[in-house]
Amino acid sequence: MNLNVGIIMPAGSERERLIRHVEDSGCPVVVADQVAQFLSSGNAETCTLALLDFGDSGNGSDDGHFERREAIRTIKERHPRLQLALWLDRSSAAEAAEMNELGIRNLYLKPVRYEPIDGLLKAAGKSAAQQARQQRETAKVQEEFRFDRIVGQSSALRDSIELAQSVAESSATSVLLLGESGVGKELFARAIHGESPRAHGPFLEINCAAIPRELLESELFGHEKGAFTDATQLRVGLFEAAEHGSVFLDEIGELPLTLQAKLLKFLDSKIVRRVGGSRDIPVDVRILAATNRSLVDEVRQGRFREDLYYRLSVVPISIPPLRDRDDDAVLLARLFVERVGRKLGKKGCLSAAGERDISRYAWPGNVRELMNAIERAVLLARAEEIGPDELALPKPRDPSGQEVGLADLGLRIPNDGVSLVAVEKAVIVGALARTHGNVVEAARLLHIGRGSLRCKMRRHGIGREEPDKVGVA
Repeated sequence: MNLNVGIIMPAGSERERLIRHVEDSGCPVVVADQVAQFLSSGNAETCTLALLDFGDSGNGSDDGHFERREAIRTIKERHPRLQLALWLDRSSAAEAAEMNELGIRNLYLKPVRYEPIDGLLKAAGKSAAQQARQQRETAKVQEEFRFDRIVGQSSALRDSIELAQSVAESSATSVLLLGESGVGKELFARAIHGESPRAHGPFLEINCAAIPRELLESELFGHEKGAFTDATQLRVGLFEAAEHGSVFLDEIGELPLTLQAKLLKFLDSKIVRRVGGSRDIPVDVRILAATNRSLVDEVRQGRFREDLYYRLSVVPISIPPLRDRDDDAVLLARLFVERVGRKLGKKGCLSAAGERDISRYAWPGNVRELMNAIERAVLLARAEEIGPDELALPKPRDPSGQEVGLADLGLRIPNDGVSLVAVEKAVIVGALARTHGNVVEAARLLHIGRGSLRCKMRRHGIGREEPDKVGVA
């Protein structure tokens, strides 16, 4: 049972029989004649349950009564988590109420019987297992549910992280995470939960697109036994099960209109009514939602409730796609190579050409696509160095579907070489000149995001005013 049990009682045949019984149940035993000896040995730290018998209490004198009371108080003060079971003889039965006030719930009259001990061992074993699970969950949250696990140095990503960190400090505000598929919305949701006052509560998640519509209401709100044909037993829904924690509703745009109305009512009242039930159940839970759709467009098309949209998007957080995150793709790729290599027992590193291909590729599947590409490359690589052949990324194409070469852009490489930084600056200046300084239109011409273009403009010292036309020989 992996449960250390303290037995505190005077030496004798009764104690020996009790020791054998507890050990036969699979529990290691710590033995002491008195409470003071038990505490001074240092073994109390390892015990989950202590069985206590003061022995012959005599005539219940005031001195004996005082000693027992002080012993109980001392052990409770030093080890408040230690479960205690106390046996009293009939002459001391009047002390039971006082012992109960001191925090002892398991009180029995002598002689010592094994049936209640077996029940105590079983209950203590379940409690210890539950505490161990909670400790593992807490350790997992402390290790994994952190913003520092979101890797990236681009200003676009750092802005999103700073906003999410500010939101995390509040324990009630609803959050709507926006971004393309694969950008890391779930990672953001976990970090917001893990660095919020709700970190010690549960984090439950559900993909609204992955659950059949007829079952989704039961998953979220629960149901009573007999509520429908297959409801053979009561089911607690996610909102109720996540009390004092957070619920992450991924792909919220897929929620049916009928459930949208019920979710809106829940967000306003924080009251759950199970399917087929009549009882209102107050819950304390925070809602984190995410979507890769434009909910504004969904509202216009009548597929998403406008009032629910505004209720969910109290704080909307846009997570930038990987193509708008400057050099983050290469940074992430190096991390994934190391991580996958460790998992597969292989050493690997990216070649300069491999990193160049990674930085040039648009990554429509974002971080998820990058991670899968790296895993495939590490798995199939025959040497430590991973280059373009192992990555096998699609070649960049222009809007007409043709591969882009130097001749297509009217560029040539001089005999004495040219600075790539200067070429990039010249191309950006040319695009801005073409669009009369319109950053949005220039970004469209260059097939990059507006945020990424602005970062490059700052890096090259290009102002937002309309630049002079610059050509590249």
